[in-house]
Amino acid sequence: MSQFQFKQFSITHGDCGMKVSTDGVLLGAWADPGEAASSLDIGTGTGLLSLMLAQRFSHLSITAVEYDTSAYRCACHNVLQSRFAHQICLRHDDIKAYQTAQQWPHIICNPPYFTSGAPSQNRQRAQARHTDTLTHPDLVTTLRRLLSPTGCADLILPIKEADALINTAHHYGLYLRRRVVVYPTPNKGPSRLLFTLSPTTGTLRSDTITVREQNGNYTQAFAALTRAFYLKLP
Repeated sequence: MSQFQFKQFSITHGDCGMKVSTDGVLLGAWADPGEAASSLDIGTGTGLLSLMLAQRFSHLSITAVEYDTSAYRCACHNVLQSRFAHQICLRHDDIKAYQTAQQWPHIICNPPYFTSGAPSQNRQRAQARHTDTLTHPDLVTTLRRLLSPTGCADLILPIKEADALINTAHHYGLYLRRRVVVYPTPNKGPSRLLFTLSPTTGTLRSDTITVREQNGNYTQAFAALTRAFYLKLP
């Protein structure tokens, strides 16, 4: 059974469509619920983001929703074997049909992003990576419905898909508040965008981060952001 060991928890992801990735670790380390008492993790997958938030914010109560049965079981295993289980409530549900009157001050999501091309032969991986089960308009309307009036949602997507989603979100009254352009190395173009959406407008905070130096080592900025999680970073 495939397992990824972090400093304070481990992730078993053998039966989950989306494995532990740099995208997920970046988002989990960068997300900022601020003083929010609760957070909603949309499409929790392995439970990685919920566990990272729980480690960083001991006051936070997290609801993690997952549609895929195999991924939900995987998340349950990972959460229950961790010391953060008391902070995380797992729900096996389709977020589009999730019936609740609650609104959250913070939402986190590492959404699917392939909107074209042949889906993966592996059903779970295809579902995790392609927008067939959660289109970006679906995601935006879900964020609008479940975010509190002053809440914020933290996401990560490839640059092109992020720009399209941000444009759609604007039409639904969700505005870009933070953005970090992610470069894999100094000599490569940007690959991902970390960004925050909110129903409230305000000054946009913008930054960049590079993951690795030319020699393959992590940059100081990436290491500082993820040091609390990666075993290989002292």
